[in-house]
Amino acid sequence: MRAALREMLFGLLAAVVLVYLLIVVNFQSWVDPFIIITALPGALAGIAWSLFVTHTNISVPSLMGTIMTMGTATANAILLVSYARERIAVHGDAIRAAVESGKARIRPVLMTAAAMIIGMLPMATANSQNAPLGRAVMGGLLVATIFTLYFVPCMYAMIYGRRTTLQNQKVQV
Repeated sequence: MRAALREMLFGLLAAVVLVYLLIVVNFQSWVDPFIIITALPGALAGIAWSLFVTHTNISVPSLMGTIMTMGTATANAILLVSYARERIAVHGDAIRAAVESGKARIRPVLMTAAAMIIGMLPMATANSQNAPLGRAVMGGLLVATIFTLYFVPCMYAMIYGRRTTLQNQKVQV
């Protein structure tokens, strides 16, 4: 059992690194994938919180739910960052682009998370061996959705706002 847990934790770390590298290739940037990955600590916090509150032990199913949650949280963050990239290309203001992406993509992000949470509800409430999977996904997505809608746009505005300011200073000199 310990070996299986170690392998699952290694698989989780490997999945995060591989997804990061895949997003780097897709966005052709090292910064945007970093902004996207900032939603994942929220997902981990939500998973830990939900497992603690429900008195559920960390197990292979809960780690499988963790991997599923990471994928959904990453997909939601990609929605926001890709839209913010489009908006910053239009008007050049990072804060405005972050706010617009949060407003424009709130519905798809909430619908994706809600569908996954509602879909996991029967599994999480059942008294089966797969209940930890459902509980991990539900708790992780609850917190990851909040992180995606608030923290990811803030990170985008901070990073790109600073880059825009530095570029403007270089142009003026």
